[in-house]
Amino acid sequence: MSNLSEQRLVTLEHYGWQALCSRTGADFYGRLMTDDGVMLLAGGLALDRGGVVESLDGAPPWSTYELSNVKLLPLGTSAAALTYRATARRGDDEPFTALMTSVYRLVDDEPRLALYQQTVAPLHS
Repeated sequence: MSNLSEQRLVTLEHYGWQALCSRTGADFYGRLMTDDGVMLLAGGLALDRGGVVESLDGAPPWSTYELSNVKLLPLGTSAAALTYRATARRGDDEPFTALMTSVYRLVDDEPRLALYQQTVAPLHS
């Protein structure tokens, strides 16, 4: 299996969501992101790797999540983008639904998250 295959990148996304559900997101994304990685979040935040780790340290966990409409877009031989729709919930809060893009780049032949972007989406569309 290619290190940038859809299956591999979807697995990494699930590991990330599971880390967010178990309050280990800071450690997970601190390891997964490239040194120059950036996250652009739906609330208007643009965070570098250090900012992501800091923001996730002690963040409330997600209770559930679901990924759908997954698509892989190869970006040459050493990068790929994975797009999907995610719906997640914290406790009894209203669901958060967004379109997400994760851009991975091979570093030492391992996929590392270079760019992550969220766009809020209607719950049903």
